[in-house]
Amino acid sequence: MSGSTKPGLIAVILSVLASAFGVQSQQNYQRDFNQASPLTYIIVGVVFVALFVVSLLLFVRWLVQ
Repeated sequence: MSGSTKPGLIAVILSVLASAFGVQSQQNYQRDFNQASPLTYIIVGVVFVALFVVSLLLFVRWLVQ
């Protein structure tokens, strides 16, 4: 696979999720790091972390009530 082919948004989201849970394959890891710009991965990662934190806060708040 050449470095000029960019994965779509779904592939980026799945890659970020796999990395977050520690199940990213070496092949996908290499594909991700051979991309020209990491900006898409950074944005998706920040959104994922924000949604994860908000969901944890809402869950804890629901448990406490």
